Amino acid sequence: MDTREIPPADGIDGTVATTALTTFRVVEALKRDGPSGVSDLAAELDLAKGTVHKHLSTLQAVDYVVREGDTYRLGLGFLGLGSAVRARMEVYEVAYEPLQSLAGATEETASVMIPEHGYGVYLLRTNPEGDPWTDLREGDRVPLHATAGGKAILAYMDSGQREAVLDRRGLPALTDNTTTDRAELEAELRTVHDKRMAHDRGELDPDRHCVAAPVTGGDDDAVAAVTVSGPAERMRRKSVDADFSSIVASTANSIRNRLSTTP
Repeated sequence: MDTREIPPADGIDGTVATTALTTFRVVEALKRDGPSGVSDLAAELDLAKGTVHKHLSTLQAVDYVVREGDTYRLGLGFLGLGSAVRARMEVYEVAYEPLQSLAGATEETASVMIPEHGYGVYLLRTNPEGDPWTDLREGDRVPLHATAGGKAILAYMDSGQREAVLDRRGLPALTDNTTTDRAELEAELRTVHDKRMAHDRGELDPDRHCVAAPVTGGDDDAVAAVTVSGPAERMRRKSVDADFSSIVASTANSIRNRLSTTP
């Protein structure tokens, strides 16, 4: 589940912006739908077949799209780009081992989320062995207001920055449990800030629960969030014996301490 939309490119030359945005719309459609033909992409994106073919041909020429018969798929060049960016991020370097320990201790999906462009992006994500339950992957981004990790990040944002994010992204209802009232969300975020713990009870996916804690930096803003998530019923059952909040908070503190001591 990747809920991103390509935003308008304010302040960019109209022709250049339109061309670039169309290219990325094609890329996002291929990511979302998998291998697709020109006609299918044209219908989905409400574009002329010739326009879609032109953008696909350009992407193929620079080795970022692969043609297989009558369909096109994204090339692994995108994987190289993302991997290179992630490898240079300090939080990725220091979070890997603590996250593996968290996944092992809880036997649930453990993640590190970072904020980017008003979304939460999964930088690291470890599923328990034999449990491919969730369709979220590393690199996917989700609305901050509908996820435990996102709320942990929002709660530690400067108020002006948080207002700007919520104004830009809104509070779309992703399930019946998603908070869509601004005042209600702000009240919850104050509690999250006080307790350094956030919860998502079916707000992104109705059948999934999540617990998260912020990883704060020197100015007390959240540079990331650590999360544990799983099927709702299993999380409820496990919570009787497992203190998810404590172990998630401990992992977040471990990552924060590693960040503060990294040269």
